[in-house]
Amino acid sequence: MATQDGSEEVVMETEAKSKEAEPLGEFVEKGDAESLSDAGNATTQDSSISNGDDADGKQEMVDLKIIWNKIKYDLKIPVDSTGAKLKESIHSLTGLPPAMQKVMYKGLLPEDKTLREIKITNGAKIMVVGSTINDVLAVNTPKEVVQQEVKAEENKKEPLCRQKQHRKVLDKGKPDDIMPAVKGTKERLPTVPLSGMYNKSGGKVRLTFKLEQDQLWIGTKERTEKVPMGSIKNVVSEPIEGHEDYSMMAFQLGPTEASQYWVYWVPAQFVDAIKDTVLGKWQYF
Repeated sequence: MATQDGSEEVVMETEAKSKEAEPLGEFVEKGDAESLSDAGNATTQDSSISNGDDADGKQEMVDLKIIWNKIKYDLKIPVDSTGAKLKESIHSLTGLPPAMQKVMYKGLLPEDKTLREIKITNGAKIMVVGSTINDVLAVNTPKEVVQQEVKAEENKKEPLCRQKQHRKVLDKGKPDDIMPAVKGTKERLPTVPLSGMYNKSGGKVRLTFKLEQDQLWIGTKERTEKVPMGSIKNVVSEPIEGHEDYSMMAFQLGPTEASQYWVYWVPAQFVDAIKDTVLGKWQYF
């Protein structure tokens, strides 16, 4: 009897434990289901985030004309994009880093406002001013080093006024309406433009120094180029043989000598003042 009763007790205890385990199993199954459900929801949410770009297709777009370095680019962008986002798009188009950009539309374009707030519409022209990394590196070369290199190179070459490219202009002779020159003296820049000079093509050119705007205006019959003085990398000059009271002068407008703009028959008394005015206002971008 005791053995039999003992067996029955073991069986009953086993069955009781089995029944107690059943709710736990149900709880685990429900928990797993909820976890799977949560995982599914998370997957759906992640998917919707990654596909956020699809929403841009439904946004109101605006077509812009981006003008940089005399080149026009077409750009289509959501009208609710900020100025900062526009700079990123311009970077993709031109390779010009946002930090180097000055974006203008009726003044300097604010980065924190949207194009809609600025009231930019289809066909709007956006002006961009800025230098690439290579140009900045060229600008950041100390001017003393640039001038020393130029002087060293000049010493190796024959006088500029004897070189063929300059000879064809100088052989035309001194212009009749050139400003009077005084050899051996230094004067401040006159209040009127320096006129009556020749450029490399033999056309008449005048130089106007707009100090209040920090610009050099190079004027010809066809057009006037307004050049920021801070962008002029160097200025070189040399007296004209046989006419030492006048000089030939070049303004380096880019990173290499190929960008030099030559002016002939500059009165000698203004040469130093021109260099001091332009190079004395040296700026880094």
